[in-house]
Amino acid sequence: MYAQEPSAPEAPRPLVLTEAIPMPGIQGRFDHFGFDGKNQLIVAALGNNSLEIIDISARVRSHSIAGIPNPQGVVYAPESKKFFAASSHGKLYIYDGATFGLIKTIDFHGDVDNLRYDQANQRVYVGYGEDETGAIGAVDAATNERLPKEYILGAHPESFQLESSGPNIYVNLPDLKQIAVINRKTHAIIRWPMTLEHNFPMALDEADHRLFVATHEPARLAVFDTDSGKTIAILPCVQDADDAYYDAGRKRIYVPGGEGFISVFEQTDAQHYRLLAKVSSTLGARTAGYFGKGRKGFDRFFLAVPARADHGAEIWIYTVQD
Repeated sequence: MYAQEPSAPEAPRPLVLTEAIPMPGIQGRFDHFGFDGKNQLIVAALGNNSLEIIDISARVRSHSIAGIPNPQGVVYAPESKKFFAASSHGKLYIYDGATFGLIKTIDFHGDVDNLRYDQANQRVYVGYGEDETGAIGAVDAATNERLPKEYILGAHPESFQLESSGPNIYVNLPDLKQIAVINRKTHAIIRWPMTLEHNFPMALDEADHRLFVATHEPARLAVFDTDSGKTIAILPCVQDADDAYYDAGRKRIYVPGGEGFISVFEQTDAQHYRLLAKVSSTLGARTAGYFGKGRKGFDRFFLAVPARADHGAEIWIYTVQD
């Protein structure tokens, strides 16, 4: 009788698909996610010209807001209980978070895309414009007024990230092959040149002074030192990525891509990174939401899955595992 050879260790499963929320009638691709900090996801259904509100506890779509042309970024301001939606047709829409009624529309006159919320100052930062009009502006979330100060960037801003304990805003400018670094105190703008192209999604590890940028040409995850702008690492990544999230508790980076999987990277320390897993998803699913632990202590990773020929649109829910 022969001794049995030991089986190969099971590959790590940092994300496990556990549920799916049907989104009947939703056509076209999705864009970015917002979260109210308690129980609701707000999903930009770009191809459907609508915002979709998801009740996380009930696992259902609880409300739909139609008539927003090509919605893109979404953020929620908990102090004023409002959410803000960006339209590629150049407008920012402000809604009451309880009734979903429209409060105000602000015209930025050019492709309003990613949004970020500065909770300490109750400001919504807005990426908008094309070419020479590309800029980062801001709106006072309490008064709904557009603030006069804006940062002209000379190209359309894609994903950008705010420091919470520092003054910087990091902005992807793929048309210029640059990352712009805006100092909100001095108003100075410096620029880091990119050797990789089509730098779209971005995530920030502020504590370790690291910036994560996913590119399309080629498909890579690039890690930058935010103190110097120097490249720390470049790793192969999923193709057609449009979101990136940093999991500070587990020291991971999640990058969903339209290629049909989610790249999960592990930060062994601030200087070293590795691909931990390629988690299966489906073609075209390139936008997601990750917001850390929920009220019951569980982590969920939400993936937007567009309608396919044989299946309607869905929001897939992955359980995040240690």
